[in-house]
Amino acid sequence: MADIADAFVGARREGRALPGFPGDVPEDLVAAYRVQDLAIAQWPDRVVGWKVGFIAPERRDVSGDERLLGPIFARQLQLTTGGQTRFQVFGGGFGAVEAEYVLRLEADAPASKTDWTPEEAASVPSTLFIGMEVASSPLATINQLGPRVVVSDFGNNNGLVMGAAIPDWTDRSDASLTCTTWIDGRHVGQGGATTLPGGLRAAFAFALARSARRGRPLKAGDLIATGNATGIHDILPGQQARIDFDGHGSIECLATAATPKDEGDWRA
Repeated sequence: MADIADAFVGARREGRALPGFPGDVPEDLVAAYRVQDLAIAQWPDRVVGWKVGFIAPERRDVSGDERLLGPIFARQLQLTTGGQTRFQVFGGGFGAVEAEYVLRLEADAPASKTDWTPEEAASVPSTLFIGMEVASSPLATINQLGPRVVVSDFGNNNGLVMGAAIPDWTDRSDASLTCTTWIDGRHVGQGGATTLPGGLRAAFAFALARSARRGRPLKAGDLIATGNATGIHDILPGQQARIDFDGHGSIECLATAATPKDEGDWRA
């Protein structure tokens, strides 16, 4: 497991692609999260949140988890109030953008609570924002190889762009939250909160439960990117993404090629 974590961390820090999965694929999600934890411990930054990804029924293991988590790091979080933001994807690896509805906890979740219903999750004080996940990995085949591989490499996350807040989200229906994604001016996806299986509250409930079971209970200030709201849209360096969140603003970003990270300690 340590060799897998070492390989992914090394490739990410050097901004390079990997030719294949670096070892044997973990036997289940529990083992994959162990790889992820080893990689998090090596990464010279702090976790500020988690991306949630959906697992198709045919790809689930004995855990029964219908979703997965990947870390979002402080230096890969960008806040935008307009204008164009730049983000990095791995040339020769996997690169995509996802429209996201992002929750920020405004209070600590109870550390001992490991099971959550969507209704209970909605009662946790939180603020909703528009956002865009940078889904990128040094491994081009990461999504094809499945959730155990995705979990092993930071959940296929390489950043989060956050925009404006959406007021009073718990008073809104998921159907009222809609958005559209464009790549280089071409319409590539349309959807919203109802695209997420079970909706925002179900994604939030999973993040609360799985985090507590991992011994990483969510705390005030933590961010949860709830899942792709219009699909997973491939993007290459030089291409531009725009996501329009109807009635709540837009996010516009330019993809650039990943570059080596500074070898010094840039822990936030």
